[in-house]
Amino acid sequence: MKLSCCFLLVVCLSALCFQQGAYAESDIPLLKTEQLHARYWLQQLTDANTVLLNQAQISARNVQTYAQQASMTELASLPASFSAAALTAIIVNASANADQPRFYSDGRAVSAAQWQAYQQRLNTDAVRASNPLQFALVLTRTALRSMPTNDRVHNQNMALDLDRFQETALFPGEAVAVLHHSRDQQWWLVQNYHYIGWVQANDLAIGPREQVLAYSKQTPFLVVTGARAYTSFTPELPAISALLLDMGSRLPLMSSNETGHNVHGQNPHASYIVKLPIKNVDGSLGFSPALIARQQDVSLGYLPYTPANIVQQAFKFLGDRYGWGHDYDSRDCTGFIIEIYRSFGIDMPRNSGQQGEGGYGRNVLFSPQSSHTEKLAALNQAAVGDLIYRPGHVMLYLGAANGEPFVIHSVHELAYFSDTNTDTTAAKPVLYQGVLNGVAVTPLTPLQLTANSSYLDKIYAIKSLR
Repeated sequence: MKLSCCFLLVVCLSALCFQQGAYAESDIPLLKTEQLHARYWLQQLTDANTVLLNQAQISARNVQTYAQQASMTELASLPASFSAAALTAIIVNASANADQPRFYSDGRAVSAAQWQAYQQRLNTDAVRASNPLQFALVLTRTALRSMPTNDRVHNQNMALDLDRFQETALFPGEAVAVLHHSRDQQWWLVQNYHYIGWVQANDLAIGPREQVLAYSKQTPFLVVTGARAYTSFTPELPAISALLLDMGSRLPLMSSNETGHNVHGQNPHASYIVKLPIKNVDGSLGFSPALIARQQDVSLGYLPYTPANIVQQAFKFLGDRYGWGHDYDSRDCTGFIIEIYRSFGIDMPRNSGQQGEGGYGRNVLFSPQSSHTEKLAALNQAAVGDLIYRPGHVMLYLGAANGEPFVIHSVHELAYFSDTNTDTTAAKPVLYQGVLNGVAVTPLTPLQLTANSSYLDKIYAIKSLR
């Protein structure tokens, strides 16, 4: 994922940061225990259950977003084939060698010969004058990568949680266009609605274009509204047994009239029956019913798009580990935001810059010359659920506590200037450095990127999807 999420959070604080009432078990300043519950923020709202956009308006908003965002593609609009020049450009753009040194987890630098070997895997000599597209459905949660390999590489700081070949993830039932294959045929270069990258071929099933594209349009449908849900265990068909489903996943519903009252050895009366893609013996796309227990956090259709539901959806991820590019079966800052909004049917670009700089929605934009006063005034007018962007990171606005704006976001590290330094001769407070590495609630306005650059200095956009 190309610099789409925050990896460093630095907080500068006054002596009031550890005031009475702070969450004693936390090293996050200003945080109180009750602020770790959605109800704390919801009780401040007078319009918590107001529908911000209905489904017709959301559909219109999505049309606008696709029209404005070059990084987003309606798969139905793709041509039947790409020319050699067009496909080669796509491959090169998706899989360019890094412009900075990369290292393996043991500290060895990726050598020129190893970069060349990765480039050989791209199989660009197999590109023909005309390259027909194929279409497929995703069978299981799977990584989308910039190179057709499972090798993990890291930056010079050896931040081992950040695999720089990892871009994002694909989810069961998601449609993709298959553009190309690796030299060993084990990886396919695919395009989904907002990204292009390499995925393991075994995690996809190719089918007719019309059938693949129709799958996500079928009604009625079920939406995963928990941070994650699972299909019921079945020994009869391991491919759909205890299958991980992320928030926002949309799956067609089936009825017992279609399946009967025995689905893989279980009566479906206490479950939802969904239609999942599978791979037939010959490798082609097939479908099978699967059960999702009614006690799981799912919804018949998309959730109503209300302030209450935005906050509640966000807090379902609280404490989840940070996952760069959806690594670790988790999510990063933009993945966190995308999945919240997918549960309402709202599509968004993958990376934070594409989101924050995108023209969709209502945007308050700042220049490098914008003052803190101007930004604070805009924050004071922000609505719960608005998105706040600084380079490489996005946060969801929760509201203010004692005049201090708070946000919830998926972020890796924590640091701030502490007033606990007992050395009275020190010129500056001590920089405390900890770790968050997950979805956290934090204050906003005290944030610093460095000792000389505040968070407010770098905030460049506030986006409202209303």
